[in-house]
Amino acid sequence: MSASDKFENVAEDLKGQAKEDIGKATGDSKTQNEGTADQLKANAKDTFENAKDKVADGFSSAKDKLTGKDK
Repeated sequence: MSASDKFENVAEDLKGQAKEDIGKATGDSKTQNEGTADQLKANAKDTFENAKDKVADGFSSAKDKLTGKDK
């Protein structure tokens, strides 16, 4: 995952936490739910990016083994 992707996901998660807290403090369930959704979205993106990186690393490792570049 690139640094900018990681930063965007962290920023979205923090924004979601803030919205959720504001919603709780003001009794605004819509804002609270939006905050929760923002956090879930950020976590899903993070999970997807990590999985994508692991798959890419696996393909790279397999390619290196097949071409003899892993030595």
